[in-house]
Amino acid sequence: MLTELQVKNAKPREKTYRLPDSRGLYLRVIPSGGKYWVLRYWEDGKEHMKGLGAYPDITLRDARIMRDEIQMGRSKGVSPVSPVGVSPVLFGDTVKEWMKIRMEGKAETYRRTILFRLNKYVLPALGTMKLADITSAKVLELCRSVEDRGHAETAKRVRVIVGQVFRFAIASGWAENDPTSALRGALRPKTVQHYATMDQPEEIALLMRAVAAYPYTVMRCAVLFSIYTFARPGEVRSAEWSEIRGDLWDIPAGKMKMKRRHLVPLSTQAQAVLDELRPITGKGRFLFPSPRNDGRCMSENGVRVALRAMGFGKDQITPHGFRSMLSTIANENGWNRDVIERQLAHVETNAVRGAYNHAEYLPERRRLMQWWGDYLDGLRE
Repeated sequence: MLTELQVKNAKPREKTYRLPDSRGLYLRVIPSGGKYWVLRYWEDGKEHMKGLGAYPDITLRDARIMRDEIQMGRSKGVSPVSPVGVSPVLFGDTVKEWMKIRMEGKAETYRRTILFRLNKYVLPALGTMKLADITSAKVLELCRSVEDRGHAETAKRVRVIVGQVFRFAIASGWAENDPTSALRGALRPKTVQHYATMDQPEEIALLMRAVAAYPYTVMRCAVLFSIYTFARPGEVRSAEWSEIRGDLWDIPAGKMKMKRRHLVPLSTQAQAVLDELRPITGKGRFLFPSPRNDGRCMSENGVRVALRAMGFGKDQITPHGFRSMLSTIANENGWNRDVIERQLAHVETNAVRGAYNHAEYLPERRRLMQWWGDYLDGLRE
């Protein structure tokens, strides 16, 4: 029988191997280091395998309890049923089960993105193939074909999706190996994307005047709020009135890129934007709702389209570029780098400096935000 220490210390090898426990339970260790509990049993003279989950999410004790419950059920004539139904043979069938289980509770935008990549890239290449026939070379061929279309970053996302499906299959007892584990470093390196921004006072002055003259109130407010708060575009467009608490915008962790709650002090200028906006959208959920009145927030292209309508090209400014604009100007004006980085919600890579507190430097951040609002208004005049 296994011990908890043996399970914890089990190291990956060149090939998948098993560590038996008792009564059909064993631990499967795959080359990438993943550890999965599997119950082996026989029915009608045929061998079956049932995945019980991954270690350490499922401990040795948990796995034994699950095994005993299943075996007790079998003694009463209850056949074990895989938590996701009949074990699929084809990759496409596995994807359906994976989506059913793993995508439950995920944001609708995330689900749509995953489905788009599956339907456009993954399933046409792998959908009709058996799990056992999909090799690392086959997945690499798929990813390279995506790269060749000029979508290097999407190719990496495709590899991640295929790997997630295979790890799900391994945990369910349907596959032995994850073919994507051998592809780390095989794809083209990520190219750094620099968002167009403005760092000259005369350019920013033109921008502020153009925004002030824009005739559509809600969109004008959206652009101004984006500039004054320099939050990420997704955080701005999904901002809710319930998150506005006096002179603070309290963004919950679930909306943040790094999944950490973030406080945005609101300058008098940003509060004035909200005062103008409140009679128009204040009775609804979102500060900037979709004009289609479908209960959703503004489109991710809303602010970008407004900037283009004002005459600013994509090589001049983007919504994300407001963040670089603040960072450059504030650093040039002697503001503390740590205060700027905290307000940008950047996470320090250094383990010591990286201890995160959503209210850290809050008094200084309040002063920074008001200085920024005053600076922008000064340029517009």
